[in-house]
Amino acid sequence: MPEFLARAADQVPLIGVDVLVRLVLAMLLGGVVTLVYRFTRPADEIAPSFTVTLVLLSILIAMVTQVIGDNVARAFSLVGALSIVRFRTVVRDTQDTAYVIFAVAVGMSAGAGQPVLAISGIGVVAVAALAMRRGAIAMPERQAPFVLKVRLALGQDAAVVLKPVFDEFLVARHLTSIETTKQGVALEQCYTASLRNEERAADFVKALNRIEGVQGVSLERVGSQKESI
Repeated sequence: MPEFLARAADQVPLIGVDVLVRLVLAMLLGGVVTLVYRFTRPADEIAPSFTVTLVLLSILIAMVTQVIGDNVARAFSLVGALSIVRFRTVVRDTQDTAYVIFAVAVGMSAGAGQPVLAISGIGVVAVAALAMRRGAIAMPERQAPFVLKVRLALGQDAAVVLKPVFDEFLVARHLTSIETTKQGVALEQCYTASLRNEERAADFVKALNRIEGVQGVSLERVGSQKESI
């Protein structure tokens, strides 16, 4: 057997083990990315399929990184091949997009044989995400914004008739829009508002509805079911 073939044959097992180690490392680090995601995001906003995607994405990016290596032509070929992939699912939150990039960076680091960079990056990102998560938890829950819509009969002065109830139940409110409804016989005002006590949301809606001239009330927080009367 020619000498160059013998050398190549001797190197195959080592190369195979190195590739396997990098892929397994990418899988493990992708799992760590998933744990960071689960601990720093609200439980009701976590999609099970998204956490699986983060792990698989880390492994796939590690594979792609090893396929490319230092070959620029191969890199451009892969870009062209992967450009045919189209995703119709929209990422629900910009933070989810950041975690997708996080998984890509970790997988690329593992595939390039830079485990120290991957682990360091995970540590820094985890600390930053947890710090911001704690800041969000520390915020008073009553500051969470609601969308309030009140429909009034024409001729009613909203600033006068609604103010007593607003002062009792709300910490703050901001008028965002006014429009006519029911073919111009009613006026609908839309506010962003913060409740003093979210447990009294139903009482707030009922108190508004009891005001003379109020034809309808809707209170809603983004991502939750609205309460209306």
